[in-house]
Amino acid sequence: VQLQASGGGLVQTGDSLTLSCTASGLILESYAVGWFRQAPGKEREGVSCISSSSDAGTTFYGEFVKGRFAISRDNAKNTVYLRMNSLKPEDTAVYYCAIETYDCAIFLGVSSGIYAESEYDYWGQGTQVTVSS
Repeated sequence: VQLQASGGGLVQTGDSLTLSCTASGLILESYAVGWFRQAPGKEREGVSCISSSSDAGTTFYGEFVKGRFAISRDNAKNTVYLRMNSLKPEDTAVYYCAIETYDCAIFLGVSSGIYAESEYDYWGQGTQVTVSS
């Protein structure tokens, strides 16, 4: 199983980016996919999660997102997207995707500090997002 996060880059404040999380070796539709980010010198934090299609694709967002980001799926492409609008310099980080079965329980647990990141079985390699002021 391999996960790959892509789509990062260097943008200016207020710009948009769409990140992709693609998978090989599994059907992503059957999994909840979480996005996390880690800025230099900071702990990794939860950005967004979308549950599996069997759990109605329920979505969750970190409070700092405040309506700027949107997570979605394209099952035909076995890909989950994170559309990021109105980017700010504080959004600069390496963004990672991770999968869990069915719902976003691990994402919520990791985001709240209840679970360790090791609860996830698979993490994708990160993609760098840099927002200049």
